[in-house]
Amino acid sequence: MLSTPLYILDLLGVAVFATTGALVASRKQMDIIGFVLLATLTGVGGGTFRDLILDRPVFWTVDQTYLIICFGIAIIAFFASHLIQRRYVALLWLDAIGLAAYAVMGAHIATQNGAGFFVAGAMGVMTATFGGMIRDVVSDENVLILQEEIYATAALVAAFAYLVLTYLGIPPLYAASAGTALGLVARGGAIIWHWQLPRYKPREGREY
Repeated sequence: MLSTPLYILDLLGVAVFATTGALVASRKQMDIIGFVLLATLTGVGGGTFRDLILDRPVFWTVDQTYLIICFGIAIIAFFASHLIQRRYVALLWLDAIGLAAYAVMGAHIATQNGAGFFVAGAMGVMTATFGGMIRDVVSDENVLILQEEIYATAALVAAFAYLVLTYLGIPPLYAASAGTALGLVARGGAIIWHWQLPRYKPREGREY
């Protein structure tokens, strides 16, 4: 069971990701069912995979609040998306917030279910990135995780920052806040300054 502040952070992560799904639906000029579908897939997709792998009850089947948030955001976005002129920019920044918050929540939930340090980190990254991947694949958008700029690395930073701080004895709420902030800084830097990791450079093969 999540503490109240972490539960709120979890709801925020779902809400932000659901909003990015709804914004993509508006770019694709979908009907209201398309808005609901894309918002929900994006909002709960990563957490669903996490829970299935951890063999725990899928979170939105236990607490309907998550689905209500996704449905509500989709309906609001259907009527109000046109008010956001630069929807792709809004999508990038909302996705960055959701990425950082959800990476931390994924890592936290994994540790609460007995996962080890590295498994919890992997669950954090999966929770943060799979919903966005589903959104981009279903809507035929450029998959953000495959772009040159730092993306999954930001989720990695957020998840492992949280895990390291909690292993050092920092209270979960403070560790979660710090992890989310660091993940957002990493992704924000990629959006603004195009931070990226070194790329593989092909070389001529050796003759034997």
